[in-house]
Amino acid sequence: MTTKKVNEVADRAGTVDQDLITANAQHRYEVRAHDLPLSCPMPGMYLWNSHPKVYLPVEEAGEARCPYCGADYFFKSDEKPDK
Repeated sequence: MTTKKVNEVADRAGTVDQDLITANAQHRYEVRAHDLPLSCPMPGMYLWNSHPKVYLPVEEAGEARCPYCGADYFFKSDEKPDK
């Protein structure tokens, strides 16, 4: 494996010097439109100690639960309410 390929894999999996969220550390996450499409674990989480990535349709019902870790995701709209 080339050094470039090793670095690409490390960037996706997370290294100790990166400021990433611990995967599956919480059980309730608020997500917004910029987080869509939603996957668990989310981008920005360490992947080395997590389950396989699964996409969750949170925008359909406003909430979704990960079938692997049980994390609950709640969609919060960025839109301002009409006056």
